[in-house]
Amino acid sequence: MTSDDDTRHKSWHLDRRVPIAFILALLLQTSAALVWAGSARERMARIDVDVLRVQELAERSARLEEQVSAMRATLERIEAKLDRLSSPAAR
Repeated sequence: MTSDDDTRHKSWHLDRRVPIAFILALLLQTSAALVWAGSARERMARIDVDVLRVQELAERSARLEEQVSAMRATLERIEAKLDRLSSPAAR
């Protein structure tokens, strides 16, 4: 059998030699770490949203570049036809 002293040493207990200031400092430090982690998570979520926006803008920009290239090719064909019609050899 175990004595009362053995069970007291096996169970969790707070010694009176631990200063209250240490306990308060530990609680304050833990709460500050939790606040910091929460703000870091929020910043990361905002960054994720910004990255998605940038990707969307990059896709739109690529589509616009393709459209401009197609318009430029069409304009060059129109100019070439106009040059052929207005040249003196065509008359």
